[in-house]
Parts: sequence; C-alpha cells; structure tokens
Amino acid sequence: MRVLLLSQVLAGAGLAAGVSVGALLAQEMLGSTGSAGLPAALLTLGSAVAALLVGRLSQASGRRPGLAAGYVVGAIGAVGVVLAAAIDSIPLLFGTLLLYGSGTATNLQARYAGGDLADASSRGRAMSTVLVATTLGAVVGPNLVEPSGTLATSLGIRALAGPFMLAAIAYAVAGVAVWLLLRPDPLLLAREQAGEEATAPAAADEDDDPVALSPTVLLGGAGMVVTQLVMVAIMTMTPVHMHDHGHGLGASGLVISIHIAAMYLPSPLSGWLADRVGRRPMLAVAALTLLAAGVCAAIVPPDSTLLLAFALALLGLGWSFGLAAGTALVTDGAPLAQRARIQGGADLCVALAGATGGLGSGYVVAATSYHTLSLLGGLIGLALLPLLLLLASGRRAGAP
Repeated sequence: MRVLLLSQVLAGAGLAAGVSVGALLAQEMLGSTGSAGLPAALLTLGSAVAALLVGRLSQASGRRPGLAAGYVVGAIGAVGVVLAAAIDSIPLLFGTLLLYGSGTATNLQARYAGGDLADASSRGRAMSTVLVATTLGAVVGPNLVEPSGTLATSLGIRALAGPFMLAAIAYAVAGVAVWLLLRPDPLLLAREQAGEEATAPAAADEDDDPVALSPTVLLGGAGMVVTQLVMVAIMTMTPVHMHDHGHGLGASGLVISIHIAAMYLPSPLSGWLADRVGRRPMLAVAALTLLAAGVCAAIVPPDSTLLLAFALALLGLGWSFGLAAGTALVTDGAPLAQRARIQGGADLCVALAGATGGLGSGYVVAATSYHTLSLLGGLIGLALLPLLLLLASGRRAGAP
C-alpha cells in the first residue's frame, strides 16, 4: 500500500499538469475553440486502450508489470507532446496525446491493486485510500503550470508545453518505483491465498473467451461511465471558458487543482460510505451531486474564480462518489480468476466515455455556450437514477 501511495502522488502530478493546459495548448496550436476538446478526447481514448492492455497484462503477469508499463508509456507520451509543441506538429501532438493517456489509465488502475487483498466489507475503503494519494500530486501539478511554462519558454518551447515536461518526469519515476518496490505483487498474492496458481496460466489462456458479466458488474461499470462522461466534459472546457473571460493561467490552474483535489481527497470518505451506506445509494448521491455541479457551473458569473472553483469542487465530489461505488461494485461482481481482465474492460468503457465527453464538449460550447454544456452535463448525471432502478432486480445475494 505504501508503494501504491507513492506512485499515486507522482502520477497525480503528471495527470493534473497535462489536464490543466491540454485544451489551451490545442486551442493555441489549432486556433479553434471547437477543437479545444480534442486533447481530452485523445488522452482519454489512449487511456481506454491502455486500460484494456494494462488490465490484460496484470491478468497474465500481475499488477507490478502492468502498472509499471502503463506509467512508462505515459511518460513517453508526455515527452512527445513537448516535442510536438516545440516543432509545431499537430499530427505528432495528436499521436503522443494517445500515449500520454496511458498514464491516466494506470493512475486509475492502481486503485484495483489496493483492493486485491481486502475483503468485501472494507474493499471500497481500501481502493479509495490508494486514490487519495493522488491528491498531493494533483494539487501541486496545476500550480506548477506557470513555473514550468517559464522553464519551457527559456528553452525556446511554448509555455503551455512546460507542464508536460513535469508530467514526463513524474510518470517515469512512478513507473520505476512500482517496478522496483511493489513486492509482493498484490494480485498474485491474492490468488495464492485463494489457492490458485500465482502465475494464473489458465486465466491468461482464457483472455479471448467471452466473460459473462453479472448485473453487479454492469451497474458498477455504468455508474463509472456516466460520472466520467460528465466530469470530463465540464472540466475540459472550464479553463477555456475562464481564458475567454480574461482569467490567467494561474487562476485556471487553481480552479483545476481544487477540482482534482475534490476528486481524490474525499476518496477515503467515498469508499467508507460505499462500504457502510451501500454501493447503490452512493451512486444515487453521485447523480444528485453531478446535477448540482452542472447547475452551479451554468449560473455562476464567469468572472468569479471562487464560484467556478466551488462548482468544479462539486463536480469532483460527484465523480469521487460515483467512482468509489462503481469500482466496488465491479470488484464485488468479478470472480478473482478474471478480476483484472474485467476491471480493465470496465476502465476501457470509462475512458471511452471520457473521450466522448472531451471531444463533444468543445463542439457543444462552440455551437451554444459553456452554460449549456454544464446544464446538459448535470442532466446526464441524473441518468444514474433510472440505471439503478433498471438493474436493481439483478442485485446479487449478499452484495452491498
């Protein structure tokens, strides 16, 4: 757990630095607000592919090689983004943003490692504890936007490429730390304790076989998909919205750091509530929180940094509730022999939802406004309520 917490601190800095300026970098290089959502879309599309591959690698060989590989690929992507900004290459920017998304996927996949050795009654809390360590790096990262931008400018590179330099270092160190220090491997140890072969050759051989997903897994996956879609859509366009109303990089970095802190800092509470109150009630709470965030973002004055920060904090909190409950449901419903594979598939769907939100958000704002996007996001969050009713009949006996 200590190693996972260390890697999450580093990965949080890599994640937040890029998220803070990705849309602005695309807007600057492409000269179009409508295309500002492309970085988030490409990043989350790359995250989708990485989630599947990291899950399969973890299934076959354990969490250590899966997580280490994912972080290193994310670092390579960050280096590529810096190079693309330096030579003003749009194709290279788009291609390396896909690789950069691997760091985001791995950052989330690490939470599953925290729950490998926990029982069902404390699983939500164990997995959420891993996520909370992201807060330190995630809060520090956006606030290094200006210093890293100054460094990039001194090297003759666009200022907005600076945070990606930070991300490259953070992801690389996280990968090395996991590879060297994550021993014993939690997934392999869990299999040993369950009486299975540590290397799980049978599970690896079955990777191409279809998996029957229980209603518990489907509900958990759907909960995470909806929360990710709403969160990415509104978050992506907030720095652009602030920039268009005269805010500087420091102000937008502060708002995003508060947002990401609200995503990760309450994680232990979110996990505890998922364990004590129940997974399904917490998905309902997530839906209502996302609605409140969308309405708040839509009605606050665009020149108010404080109120925009409050709206984005609510958005992060709704995401935290939805992710904790959804993650616990997916893990509850996934048999140990196929757990990593199913978790990777769930995160694939989550990342695709984020890609949809990131890509669509720029065009929605270009065609209408940020206020319309925020209201639409809040209403989509309410889709969790009918999903809960639809899949309620599939609740497994004994599932929280």
